[in-house]
Amino acid sequence: MKHTPYDGSSKPFTIGLAQLDPDRWIEPDDQLQHYLDQKAHLLARSRDAVFVAEDDTQQAQKEVLQTLCAYLPARYPELYHRDGDAMLVGGRRVALSGDEALVVAGSLIQDDLAIMQRSDRGWRLGAAFIAFPSSWSLAEKFGRTMDEIHAPVPGFEHGTRNAELIARMFDNLPPGRFVERFNWAVNVDGSLHLPKSKSEGVSAAAIDLTEESAFIRIERQTLRKLPETGAIVFTIRIYSDPLALLRQRADAAVLALSFIEQLRALDLQQAAYKGLVSKRDALISALVSIAG
Repeated sequence: MKHTPYDGSSKPFTIGLAQLDPDRWIEPDDQLQHYLDQKAHLLARSRDAVFVAEDDTQQAQKEVLQTLCAYLPARYPELYHRDGDAMLVGGRRVALSGDEALVVAGSLIQDDLAIMQRSDRGWRLGAAFIAFPSSWSLAEKFGRTMDEIHAPVPGFEHGTRNAELIARMFDNLPPGRFVERFNWAVNVDGSLHLPKSKSEGVSAAAIDLTEESAFIRIERQTLRKLPETGAIVFTIRIYSDPLALLRQRADAAVLALSFIEQLRALDLQQAAYKGLVSKRDALISALVSIAG
């Protein structure tokens, strides 16, 4: 468990942006090849579900790829090596041409990638390679503005203070500044590719849930503005671990108690959006056991 935003550092339904050291923009780990294998499989099986792009995003896509091709070998020379018109990623050879630039870029890293471009309606999702969505489909968000994408999120609807702050932050983000934020969820499926919505009604019936059957899903997002095109690129990295792994941490009790506090703080609409109305009581019981 690399990131634990349920420790209180990233409260749900807040913007929660923090300054990011550029050296930590991308964080590959020993699961790199597993993620890339899954991405390749999804592209071959259902490309239209995981990649989509408008024609006017070509320059931004190329800028993302060029930026990664410069960053990755310099930051992680043990994992990435440029070899002519290809990148060696561990034991995998990835051609840097012959496909859409964002597809190539996403085939180098564990993170998903999304490009937002400024329009007269606001910042719009113009291109994305999303192999591992967290309970949403790319088709339902592609081409929409940030306000439209966030419309179902309690407290982030059009006209809310959060919506206005996000628009202002996107407008004013300087190219040299990197920021990151985290989301967390609890699922009964540990798969990386989860396009089915988790939202439920406020009166959803309770379900059985154990440490072994529950998975903590962490979403790490980074944002940066590209200096040439002015587009904003999101990286979205998914971590999915069984709740039972929490017991192995030295700080398990502290984390469990903080997690309980955040679960109890959610109102019914927030819990329903996160799919936790049916899981909250059982999850709290499991966390109480972990806390001792």
